[in-house]
Amino acid sequence: MLDLKTSIDPIMRERMISRYSTVDGRALRLLTEAGLNWLRTNQEIVNALNVFPVPDGDTGINMVLTMQAAWDEIATQGESSISKVAQGIAHGALMGARGNSGVILSQLWRGFARALDEIDVMDVQQFAQALQEARDTAYRGVVRPVEGTILTVSSDVAKAAGEASQNGVSSILEMLEIVVEAADESVQRTPELLPVLKEAGVVDSGGIGLYFIFDGMLRSVYRMPIDQALASVQPLSALSLDNAMESVEPGQDWEVVIDFRPQDSFDLQTYFRQLETMGTSIQLGEGDGMYRMHIHVPDQAEYEPIDFTKKQGTITNIAIENLMVMMEDQSKEQGFQHLKLASVDPNQIAVVTVAPGMGIARAFASLGAAALIEGGQTMNPSTQEILNAFENLPTDKVIILPNNKNIVLAANQAAELTVKKVAVVPSVSIPQGVAAMLALNPDGDHAEMVRAMSDTLADIQSAELTVATRSVEIEGVNCSEGQVIGLLNGKLAASGDDLGDCLIKTLEMCHPENEELITLYYGADLSSNNANQLADRVRERWPNQEIELVDGGQPHYQIILSVE
Repeated sequence: MLDLKTSIDPIMRERMISRYSTVDGRALRLLTEAGLNWLRTNQEIVNALNVFPVPDGDTGINMVLTMQAAWDEIATQGESSISKVAQGIAHGALMGARGNSGVILSQLWRGFARALDEIDVMDVQQFAQALQEARDTAYRGVVRPVEGTILTVSSDVAKAAGEASQNGVSSILEMLEIVVEAADESVQRTPELLPVLKEAGVVDSGGIGLYFIFDGMLRSVYRMPIDQALASVQPLSALSLDNAMESVEPGQDWEVVIDFRPQDSFDLQTYFRQLETMGTSIQLGEGDGMYRMHIHVPDQAEYEPIDFTKKQGTITNIAIENLMVMMEDQSKEQGFQHLKLASVDPNQIAVVTVAPGMGIARAFASLGAAALIEGGQTMNPSTQEILNAFENLPTDKVIILPNNKNIVLAANQAAELTVKKVAVVPSVSIPQGVAAMLALNPDGDHAEMVRAMSDTLADIQSAELTVATRSVEIEGVNCSEGQVIGLLNGKLAASGDDLGDCLIKTLEMCHPENEELITLYYGADLSSNNANQLADRVRERWPNQEIELVDGGQPHYQIILSVE
């Protein structure tokens, strides 16, 4: 990463060092905003660092939304006490936490605030102690901490800060410089600690997200711009444009997507900088000599990026959509609120479950779910959204089914924030969630029902089929960008050029001949006709097993399947 210290005037830096001997609540508020803005500016870089080549990179989105919730809590706060401001940040991050990295980030802020309790102005020693308490709190919040992740980066940062304070560093600015350098070095080291990162050729996404937060703080002190992204280009197949719908800003009325072949003189950085003057949610994809540009622009300006791109190369395709109409249509299609959910009595058990598509939501409703939360890959619900789902239910006995490994931590956090008796059955897939629902007895004992539903999870084999967003070899499985891949029980298991062939290959690894039922949930991108053809292939291959086909409506994954 860029060495910021060498990029500013030494005399100016010395003045800043003396000015930042301590930091109060007002300064922390400015630093937090800067960290959020720099993270947001580079969120697509964070999103692109996916271990598996699947179109669901959402760590950047989750961390930005978590930081945004933290900022919203203090944006209008007039407090000068750093203790009060830190508490506000921690509370906002706690309630807005999304995904595993977002939850861990909220725990970091929680520990940071705890160390500053009843302190009005923070000095270097207290800064180091706050970073150490942040690390300790985050590690305690994870049942099985994994090194080579955001946890490791927080640990290395805390260690570096502790050593610096003992070695006589007396300025918050100097300490922040040390913290940024330590975070950078730690991020680069993550592949050595987590083999799957090294095998995939990426660094940890949560770790680099934390680096961007610290780096943004330092950049703001140096008075460097934090709204100019380190322009990143994804493979075209990884350009998940529906992710950008989550970040529609006021006044951005049109979505413009342009495919073009650039001129020899094309400069990516210059192109990106000019786009930033036109709109938001900018994403760039590259593949086979072609670029795809995505941007949200205000009304009456939808042709501005088109005219500009014409000067950069040869346009091959243009798509323009009205964002407001798209959002209205999305809302109508989702319609979770119109599903008939189970009514529960005060003494009964209510199940709250997460569903990524209307068909899957309908299945959970038919099995007795009392509340549904829209979510899944790329749309992890926040702690607050999970809490809201069960707080107004007429019973104190609640079970949460997260149905995604990246939602379990947020569910656990929501369960700790209520006086109700809430337990999380840690389902990490839709089939596991369905199996758990089949074991539900609303009139049963809460603890016994949690055990019974948890016991079902090991009986289910789950797999997902999607399209690879980049070429990679993981655990002996080779796949090329654009190929179909199968993930079995969370691991890359198969790849191929044909969806049906990859489906059969993935199913064979489940040995369904020894089981009774194969269930196929087909996604929003697969027609019912194609889904029925795939089901017929499965029936032909395993004629003695029962095959069930369900319109799941989930995004990104053409097929989610279970064998039981």
